[in-house]
Amino acid sequence: MRFPSLSQLMSFNGGYLDTVGFLALQGVFVAHVTGNFVTFGAAMIHGAEGAVAKLLVLPVFCLAVLVSRLVTFKLAAANLPTLRIMLAVKTVLLVAGSIAAVVLSPFAKGDSWQLILVAVLFVCAMAIQNAAHRVHIPNAPPTTLMTGSTTQIMLDVAELVRRGPDRDASVARIRKLSVAVGLFAAGCGLGALAFGFGGQWAFSLSAVLAFLSLFSAEARKQRG
Repeated sequence: MRFPSLSQLMSFNGGYLDTVGFLALQGVFVAHVTGNFVTFGAAMIHGAEGAVAKLLVLPVFCLAVLVSRLVTFKLAAANLPTLRIMLAVKTVLLVAGSIAAVVLSPFAKGDSWQLILVAVLFVCAMAIQNAAHRVHIPNAPPTTLMTGSTTQIMLDVAELVRRGPDRDASVARIRKLSVAVGLFAAGCGLGALAFGFGGQWAFSLSAVLAFLSLFSAEARKQRG
């Protein structure tokens, strides 16, 4: 049995963690952070709690991406296994977030410091995942946002329907992107199921998946 690729593990974990986070953290997206603009607007109109948490996660995500990239420059200059180190940091953040979610729950208020702390830990972990994806495996499909991938799949299907000249390229893209979308969707489904049965404990599987990513072929081979 072939070990899943890094992007495949990331795609499944992205869907899983985003779903568990949304359910556990009163509607906060920790992976698809721009989705919080929508929920923030809804909270403002309906007077629901959680507006501060939803507004805070995007600047936290941006700062985490910036810091992680600056750190990777230092690691690369020292000829250290950059990708594996950053994946290890991501794993530590997910472990910390999973523990904090269990210890600090239930989250009675959407803008409580407990909820915000847990959300920040998970958002920072996903920021590292997104940065690592862009820098180290840029040719792999996106792992936390499937809208672009779904759009490209349908564009390639249109090429096949009209019998376009790049049929082979379209088929190859459909296969690669469909795997990513399918894994993300499967992660979402399992995340909902896991939260339904395990509550806050469901976060722990995300940390396990992140740990497994340390042993992917990409993490073992890449440096700089």
